Amino acid sequence: MKILFTNTALVLLSIGTLLSSCNKKQQSQKTGIPYNDKKNGSYVKFRQTHPSPGPGLVAIEGGTFVLGGSADQDVTFDYNNVRSRKTIASFYMDETEVSNQDWLDYLHWIKTHIPDYEAYYNALPDTLVWRSPLSYNEPYVDSYLRHPAFQDYPVVGVSWDQAQDYCQFRTDATNEFILMQKGLLANAGDKPKGAKGAAPAAAGPKQPFNTDMYLNGQYRGTGIDGKKMLADLNGNPQAATGKGKGKAVRPAIMEDGILKPAYRLPTEAEWEYAALSLAGNTQFENINDGKVYPWNGLGVRSAKKKTRGLILANFKRGQGDNAGVGGYLNDKAEITAPVRAYQPNDFGLYNMAGNVNEWTNDTYRQMSADETDDFNPFRGNEFTDKRLADPTKGLYAKDKYGRPIKDAAKANKKMTYQELLASQGKGTAAPAANAPKNPLAGKPYSPDQRGFADTVTTSLYGTTSLVSDHSKVYKGGSWNDMAYWLNPATRRFMNEDESSAEVGFRCAMDLVGASEINPAGKPHFSGKKPKSFKAK
Repeated sequence: MKILFTNTALVLLSIGTLLSSCNKKQQSQKTGIPYNDKKNGSYVKFRQTHPSPGPGLVAIEGGTFVLGGSADQDVTFDYNNVRSRKTIASFYMDETEVSNQDWLDYLHWIKTHIPDYEAYYNALPDTLVWRSPLSYNEPYVDSYLRHPAFQDYPVVGVSWDQAQDYCQFRTDATNEFILMQKGLLANAGDKPKGAKGAAPAAAGPKQPFNTDMYLNGQYRGTGIDGKKMLADLNGNPQAATGKGKGKAVRPAIMEDGILKPAYRLPTEAEWEYAALSLAGNTQFENINDGKVYPWNGLGVRSAKKKTRGLILANFKRGQGDNAGVGGYLNDKAEITAPVRAYQPNDFGLYNMAGNVNEWTNDTYRQMSADETDDFNPFRGNEFTDKRLADPTKGLYAKDKYGRPIKDAAKANKKMTYQELLASQGKGTAAPAANAPKNPLAGKPYSPDQRGFADTVTTSLYGTTSLVSDHSKVYKGGSWNDMAYWLNPATRRFMNEDESSAEVGFRCAMDLVGASEINPAGKPHFSGKKPKSFKAK
């Protein structure tokens, strides 16, 4: 009993200490002013958080690796996967390829949110990619996308442009649902206070939800604001209620850490790093064994007792051999296989070799590995600015779907306010005497060096090439490719508006905050808390 009482007392003491520390207001380390206190300027400090990944994603801890290092041969003699050491920041990546069911969800969302058949038509995959004059593939043209038997198979016939649109949809749909779940955004069935009977449909804006518009405060009003809006320490209660009583409220902002970063296509380097998953072979910064494929070993068959001899990915073993022998099929897939078929790699990612090739975000150039930066290498940046409908209020201009209109960036640094007004046609910036040429004049700002958008380069002069700024990289190998293409370092390209029965994709997301995914059991330096300031 004595031991039990002592333990209970210690627990109560620790709880009391925790509560007292919670009640003590935090203060600015630089001014001493308390945070979250209306009486002292209402400085706001938000809860520091390391957000979880969005739905469908797994965390990929970044680090250094040799881009192109897993390739042991160059059968195409392209010399396009030159070894180069790079560092990848930690990020999130889809556990599986985007499936047919995922794409049907997207089509349904368009049908219910955008009363415009053009948007629906543009989102339809090109199912004619299955059509071949010398192959009986016609049944797949009608059934592959929509028949429930194929619902968990990877979507194909999707262009790079369509994949980008899907990423935008997924960002907005995910964040909209999060806000609804937290009561910060009205659901269609929400009932106003005091109303009787069935809940009417929320009024809402005519355009669908857009994350950028919401964060800019342009998605507010009756039928939009939820029942559990956040308290606004600097707000006016009259403006909030219209009746001079109640608390001032506000929507979520970036600083709350509630909304997820944007879904996007992974960069080529991210994709290769995630496919190799060398973290599974690493101990104390030493890589014990390299890889040729997303799994260990030089072969493509399982060595485990229960699955010995089975092919580890969905690919074409040889000419005319897509699945193995009837009665004992090997990879068990004549065309694609379900997105969770076969074993995941050490990061927990399925089908990073075979099944379908996957789009990456990069624009193809043969020597990208040599030319891109060491940290987060990427080729294809087209920097943009959101067009302002009212620069004096910071309001974005929007298109017919409620999304911000983006223009090519005109400067490589923050403009002065007068330059901003001039760029939006709302005023003129008075140049100083002997001032250099207006940076807003002429062509849009281009950050690239000798390659992607350079009008001076002559590297392709006098030659015939299929490479252009619309050529995008895809990787991974497919159900119709030989084993060579299963190596993560191999790379091919296709125009961004083209599609194939052998190309699909998966999404990625930026990871914000600390890079280390699993800090438990690893050494760390201890830190000290800042001292509280008291005026004497």
